Amino acid sequence: MKRKRLTQIFPFLLPIRVWQRKLFYNIGMKFDKNTYSNKFGDLLKYEICNTKTSMINKNSGQDIIYQKNKVDNLKIASKTMNHILIYPGEIFSFCYLIKNAKKYGKYKDGLILIDGKIVAKKGGGLCHLSNMLHYLFLISPLTVIERQGIDSTISSGWLDLKVKNETNNIYQIDIYFDEEYMYGKILSNKKSDVAYVISNENLRYVRQNNKIYEIVDIVRAEIDKKTNMQIK
Repeated sequence: MKRKRLTQIFPFLLPIRVWQRKLFYNIGMKFDKNTYSNKFGDLLKYEICNTKTSMINKNSGQDIIYQKNKVDNLKIASKTMNHILIYPGEIFSFCYLIKNAKKYGKYKDGLILIDGKIVAKKGGGLCHLSNMLHYLFLISPLTVIERQGIDSTISSGWLDLKVKNETNNIYQIDIYFDEEYMYGKILSNKKSDVAYVISNENLRYVRQNNKIYEIVDIVRAEIDKKTNMQIK
């Protein structure tokens, strides 16, 4: 039998545990000798990659208000990192930036997954933003150094989305919205002659603790834009 966590036995302890994890996580980042991106600027000249994602899921089976709240939450969270500059050697941290979200508004109740159950919680839906950014990072020269699974589920204090700029160029995040979509771009101060293509390979299923998990390898190919030939 799988042991229950203390917070599952005593749910009232969960807010204290969350606060503790966030505190320790933030303290750890202060002393890990890394430089985290925190400077913003005008839009850089060259577009490296772009994507868009539909924000409203009308078939969630839940009250549509939670989807609308998610859109509001995404717009608040995006303001904490929009147009941020990622200089050579710096690390972009999703959780490091969204802790400043209170400056831009109050989160509403959105849907999140806790212990296998979908529940409403303040700030729910932010994984929609981290997933979009994760995809952009995969098709950019930036190096993903922390994330969860194929997508990028985040949980402040437990899971983060981090990328490191191991190049000599400056990169920047650009996020904007219309009524239906959230758009994202990675910009740079220098033009790139390389494009990145992502594919899933070696799909398999593993049974563990009476559950079946899907496992897949993410393969990134580099394509020369001039010749449209694969470099590696």
